[in-house]
Amino acid sequence: MAHVIFAPMNQQRSTARRHVADLTLVKRQILFHTSKYEYGICLDNNSYKDVFAGGTCELLAGFGHTEVIEALPGQAFDILKKHRDQHADWLFGGLSYDLKVETENLPSSLPDGVDFPVLCFFRPETVVLLQDGQLVVHCLTADPESVCDEILSVQTVFSPVATPPPVLKPRMPRDVYLDTVKSIIGHIQEGDLYEMNLCQEFYAENAIIDPPGVYSKLNEIAQPPMAAFFRCNNKYLLCASPERFLRLQGDKLVSQPIKGTRRHTGSHDESLKTELANSIKDRAENVMIVDLVRNDLARSCHPGSVRVDELFGVYSFRTVHQMISTVSGLILPYTSPVDAIARAFPPGSMTGAPKVMAMKLIERYEMNRRGLYSGAVGYFDPAGNFDFNVVIRSLLYNAGTGYLSAQVGGAIVYDSVPESEYDECMVKAEALFKAIASS
Repeated sequence: MAHVIFAPMNQQRSTARRHVADLTLVKRQILFHTSKYEYGICLDNNSYKDVFAGGTCELLAGFGHTEVIEALPGQAFDILKKHRDQHADWLFGGLSYDLKVETENLPSSLPDGVDFPVLCFFRPETVVLLQDGQLVVHCLTADPESVCDEILSVQTVFSPVATPPPVLKPRMPRDVYLDTVKSIIGHIQEGDLYEMNLCQEFYAENAIIDPPGVYSKLNEIAQPPMAAFFRCNNKYLLCASPERFLRLQGDKLVSQPIKGTRRHTGSHDESLKTELANSIKDRAENVMIVDLVRNDLARSCHPGSVRVDELFGVYSFRTVHQMISTVSGLILPYTSPVDAIARAFPPGSMTGAPKVMAMKLIERYEMNRRGLYSGAVGYFDPAGNFDFNVVIRSLLYNAGTGYLSAQVGGAIVYDSVPESEYDECMVKAEALFKAIASS
């Protein structure tokens, strides 16, 4: 994940450092070690050092737990805020899209096969960083030297699963998806909204997978700047997100919404990048969400400080080209970091514009609850800075029931072509399917 320059450690933590010779191996060892704990998160920025990286940290992980915060909708943000006010320490976790019931009073009655907690954060016993060629371990009570030894002694990183890989089937058949896009275009023509992000689910039941192994393969295929592995008891997020929801570093809030996708076919597809950069449709999608994000940030920032640092930037990743804009603002003094997140939640790129109407129509037309998908995963550091991705390009897995879910979506606008929108979903899902098949 793209990380900030970290604040000084809480003085209660003891520290050990080791030189790293093989970064790729140590990343896999940290992931494997993290996955053994009931609560653990591993965030990887995959060496992106441009606008996606605010510091020199290559990987950040937290595992073990001294405290766990799980909350149902209603007072979840208040509970998280109270904890942050009382504890100036690391906090890792995730926010479900379904917290929209708190921010906009929009409940959902759709089914949820994964059943990930609506809000889940934990204060880690151990925080691990890969930074400047070093493995850095910070512990509350454990011996950091021993933890270093444990991580670096891992030999067999992943265990093979002796079953055929699960086959994901669509919850929304293709013809239904095409008809749904036509219905949404009808709403746009009638003036109900300008843009809506329509998502669909591919799922398998009674699936058996090795979560860290599948995540490792997915991250290898996609290599995005905001990758995340998250274990919460027997539920897992395997996330290859390229998108930042919101970051706070000092007094600066930054959001980087994505709208606009093309397949990355290799080193000779500059024409696809040029097509994306010049696409009137993709620019229209992007600028509508940029305006929405500007409004969301303005609720927490000094008047006049919200600005668009970059509009319509085109960035290339292993599997896709993306159109990304960057919006920033200066947070008002005495504004809680949690309040800043809540005021911008859910991520505007995953809703549409106007935001509330888009979410109402999402509830009407989609066939399953999004859960952690379209939400955010990340961390708070001891100084109150934070960094959260948008949970997209992800697999969600309930190891207790065997339910495996992959959701993908895209923005529907006035001139959307239903077949093209479906094809874009398949481009986004391709890395997920490959990771499952080859893990």
